[in-house]
Amino acid sequence: MISDIISSVLLITGALLALTTAIGLLRFPDTLSRMHASTKPQTFGLLLMLTGAIIRLGDNVDIGMLILAGLFALMTAPVIAHRIGRLVYQEQRARDGLMARDDMESGNRD
Repeated sequence: MISDIISSVLLITGALLALTTAIGLLRFPDTLSRMHASTKPQTFGLLLMLTGAIIRLGDNVDIGMLILAGLFALMTAPVIAHRIGRLVYQEQRARDGLMARDDMESGNRD
């Protein structure tokens, strides 16, 4: 009984975080803020929902797959956000033409 309540709270909280992600993607004006909205609350919401499902399943065999799904989300979300951030930076730099040098190149250290 208490595990059902805990899993329900985790599932609802995770679903609310996924909802805030969707609202952020629609409402935020630029790509970098949308990237923030799509990675941070979405990943945490997914982990909450997976935790709620693990508690609800109990001793089922599928728990291992849920743990692997959570680990995969934790490993890929920062990499994807980093790549999107670099691409946005490069496109903005090329579009505006405001900077004479690229600050993100590894060879440009003062």
